[in-house]
Amino acid sequence: MVKPLDPGIYIVATPIGNLGDVSARAVAVLGGVAAVACEDTRVTGKLLHHLGLKQKLIRYDDHASEATRDHLLGIAATAPLALVSDAGTPLISDPGYQLVVAARALGIPVTSIPGPSAAIVALTLAGLPSDRFLFAGFLPSKDKARREVLAELASIKATLVFYETAPRLAASLTAIGEELPLRTVAVARELTKKFEECRSGSPADLIAHYAAHPPKGEIVLLVAPPGEIVVSEADGEALLKTALLSLKPSQAAAEVARQTGLDRKALYARALELK
Repeated sequence: MVKPLDPGIYIVATPIGNLGDVSARAVAVLGGVAAVACEDTRVTGKLLHHLGLKQKLIRYDDHASEATRDHLLGIAATAPLALVSDAGTPLISDPGYQLVVAARALGIPVTSIPGPSAAIVALTLAGLPSDRFLFAGFLPSKDKARREVLAELASIKATLVFYETAPRLAASLTAIGEELPLRTVAVARELTKKFEECRSGSPADLIAHYAAHPPKGEIVLLVAPPGEIVVSEADGEALLKTALLSLKPSQAAAEVARQTGLDRKALYARALELK
């Protein structure tokens, strides 16, 4: 006999593509809750139908009202409530943060049922350093804001992980190529599905490839840490000369060091010679 679930919120990770990735625990929890809060009732409805379940669905997305959140909290206070996103782990660039914060403040139990996450799957495929990484969600859609974020993250010695959409991929790759030159970039898409792909190279290489082969599906974009690529003296000097057109030697050296991981003191000495 299966023990009934206690009241509270159950954060349930769902497949990002292959339905075979749903865990037995996720199925058991989804089948034992009073209702399921989800981004899109049509998407989650298809998953529940596949699993042979017919739980009540309540729409809860980034535009949900405070009244909807209060309604969900009311359910969770006396009965088990599942929270899912359209795919993957809720709260990871998906709705749920405010609901969990409010539940914890009210003393409502919160349990997480782990499972698929596109960011983690992409990181394991990309062939980039995985001992340290920074997940930064979606890059801004506006070019200026996008570049500001990339500049802010440029010096972090970890693989950068972003979510992206197919229509914005070229713009993001262009910005990465200009703000983080000489970094290896990986594009992971259609993860766990039939046409899964993880392609790596320079931003220019990837821009050219996807111009000829327009991408579809959800995308994870990964950028290597600074210094992960061996930069030739010629490449370093070329960047230094460009930087010196608008910056003082000390500033130019610091900027090229930030972008490439090359030694700042050596760059500064060379900048003085070139100036």
